Amino acid sequence: MPSNHASGPELLKIENLHAWYGESHVLHGMNLTVREGEVITLLGRNGSGRTTTLKAILGLVGARTGSIKVHGTEVINMATHKIAHAGRLGYCPEERGIYASLNVDENLALPPKLAEGGMSIDEIYDMFPHLKERRASQGSKLSGGEQQMLAIARILRTGATLLLLDEITEGLAPVILKSLDAVIRKLRDKGYTIVLVEQNFHFAAPLADRHYVIEHGCVVEQIEASELEEKRELLNKYLSV
Repeated sequence: MPSNHASGPELLKIENLHAWYGESHVLHGMNLTVREGEVITLLGRNGSGRTTTLKAILGLVGARTGSIKVHGTEVINMATHKIAHAGRLGYCPEERGIYASLNVDENLALPPKLAEGGMSIDEIYDMFPHLKERRASQGSKLSGGEQQMLAIARILRTGATLLLLDEITEGLAPVILKSLDAVIRKLRDKGYTIVLVEQNFHFAAPLADRHYVIEHGCVVEQIEASELEEKRELLNKYLSV
C-alpha cells in the first residue's frame, strides 16, 4: 500500500507553471505538490502535458514561467545542471538514454555525482540482480526491460533522491513490470521521492500516494490513493481514449 507522507516536508512545489516549445504553449498553469517520501503519478492522455511537466522542472523546454520550488529553492530561472544539483534530481527519460556501445558496468561507472549518498555498484546489483547477470553485456544487447532497469540504476548512482520517471513501463513484458514494481517499492522504503509519468494505470495505482490527472496542460483532478475506488469512473472518463 502507498505510504502516508501527507505531513512530510514539501520537496517539490509547482505553482502556475506555463511552458512552451517554440510557439507552442503546452503547460497552462500547472499546480502540484510532492512531499518527501511520496510516490505520485501524473496521469492523462498522450499530449496532455505530463512529460512536458517533467522537462519543465529541469528546464528542458523552450520557455517557462511560474514557480518551481525544489527543497524550498526557486529553480525556475536556473540552468538545467544547477537544478539537478540543487534539487538532487534524477530524470529517467522515455528514451532511456543509456550508452548502447558500453556494457552495464561501464554505463554504471559514468553518471556524474549530484550529491553524496549515491548507490554503490553492489547496492545497484542487489536491487537489480538481473543486471548483475548481464554486467558484461553491451547496452545494445540488452532487452527493453533490461535497458529500462539500467536507465533507472544509472540515476541512482548520482545521489539523486527526487526521481522523475517517464513512462518506465512502456512496451515491457509482465515479468519485467513485476520487477519494476518491486524496485519502486524498495526505493520508496529507502525514502526516495518519485514522480511517475505513467500510461499503465494498473501498474501505477497500487504504488502511488496520489494521482494528478492532467488535461490540456493543467491539473484537472487530484485523487488520493484512498479515493481511488470512489473516483474510478471519473478516472476512466479522463483516461479513456
